[in-house]
Amino acid sequence: MNKTFKWGILVALALALGFTSFACGERTSPNARRFELKGKVVSVEADKQQITVAHEEIKDYMPSMTMPFNVKDASAFSILRPGDEINARLVVDGTRSWLEDLVIRQESVDSGTVEVPVEAKPGDEVPNYGLVNQDGKPIKLHNYRGKALLLTFIFTRCPEPDQCTLMSENFVSLEQSLRSNPELFNKTHLLSVSFDPEFDTPAVLRSYGAAHTGRYSNEDFEHWEFASGTPDQVKGIAQYFGLRYYSGNNQIIHGLRTAVISPDGKVHKVYRGNEWKPEEVLRDVQQIIGNKPSD
Repeated sequence: MNKTFKWGILVALALALGFTSFACGERTSPNARRFELKGKVVSVEADKQQITVAHEEIKDYMPSMTMPFNVKDASAFSILRPGDEINARLVVDGTRSWLEDLVIRQESVDSGTVEVPVEAKPGDEVPNYGLVNQDGKPIKLHNYRGKALLLTFIFTRCPEPDQCTLMSENFVSLEQSLRSNPELFNKTHLLSVSFDPEFDTPAVLRSYGAAHTGRYSNEDFEHWEFASGTPDQVKGIAQYFGLRYYSGNNQIIHGLRTAVISPDGKVHKVYRGNEWKPEEVLRDVQQIIGNKPSD
């Protein structure tokens, strides 16, 4: 038998034994090891608190294979579904093992038999959702009618550099490009919405936003706002754009959404992951406000 294959089987058996002794209340020991995992969800079994993942090689631990993994937080199963591409940390603690810090890197494009919220489509009129901005001031999406509204979802504690952090960095790039073109700048508005309202208070969002614009105490947030709201307010706007997220046990499992909304308040485009580039969104803006660059 191939040594790598045999070794992988032994590791898989050890992890399987860990499933039988897994208990949510047990604490992680100082000797626990953690490994980065990337893969695609094959199946979701909430009753067993397991997901089966076809994963890439786990460096310094095991080769690529398809196998089940425990997920401690049962509520996470409300958003995970087959076909989701995920990043996670595999924790191996003696005979126990589980996944933590899950991030949905790319959502499944095939919902299968799983119920999925209806997602906004190009041409749909965006409802007048209410939120609260970084100054504690109530805002409404219809306030931005007449301008192209660029909207993305983030939370300030997000630990993954290619998730919320990347969305904010992309918006930094967009903000800089728009400022260099006064005509475009005056016809656009940026809005970052946090789906972590318990932590991301207006004061936290103000600090986070000013750090990203680089203007700190001089930032007036006239062009790029940061907002959250009550859990129900955030849930409403997130669901409209098809964003799935779950918050609990000091972690947030989430997807990504970035939307371009036309000056008439209708959806122009929704980007579902983290692969979009600032120049793509800039072209969207130029298209919808009639200021296309010359060839």
